[in-house]
Order: sequence, then C-alpha cells, then structure tokens
Amino acid sequence: MDKNGFSSFLLGLGVGVGIGMLFAPKSGQETRDYLKNKAGEGTDFLKQRTSEMKQTASEWVDKGKDALGRQRDTLADAVEAGKQAYRDAVGQPPPSEGSAR
Repeated sequence: MDKNGFSSFLLGLGVGVGIGMLFAPKSGQETRDYLKNKAGEGTDFLKQRTSEMKQTASEWVDKGKDALGRQRDTLADAVEAGKQAYRDAVGQPPPSEGSAR
C-alpha cells in the first residue's frame, strides 16, 4: 500500500468512527451492560442445551441397554431351543443340572 492509499485508509477509518459515535443509539455504559446481559443469556442458553443433550444421550444409552438385553435373551432362548431340537432329533435325554461334561 502506498502513502496515498494509507492516508485514505486512515481518513476513512476516522470518518467511520466519527459517524459511528454520532449515530450510536446508546452510551458506552449502556452498550457494555447490554453486551454483558446478552453474554449471560448466551451462557444460560448453552447450559440449558447441554443439559438437554445430556438427558437425551442418557435416554439413548438406556434404550440401547434395554435393546441389548432383549437381544441377549432372545439369542439365549434360540440357542436353548436349538440344543433341545438337537437332543430331540438324536434321541438323547436332556443333561442333568449338576452333571459335568
């Protein structure tokens, strides 16, 4: 950037700041308070959303555990039915509970 371009930039910056100060709707303190309130609202919103997401994740984990338990029970029942069908087909009596294999 040459000397003329830099001078033009500084002049435009000064004019922009001046116009901004003339048309600012609130004082500096009011603006700072407004920004602080909005930041607090944002923090509260994020805390709420985080809590909701934790709750949702917890619900999904519980549903997954329930589904896994049901699948495990179904698989155990299917295995036992297969064993019984094999025993019936071969003609062997079911093993006694206390016997070792």
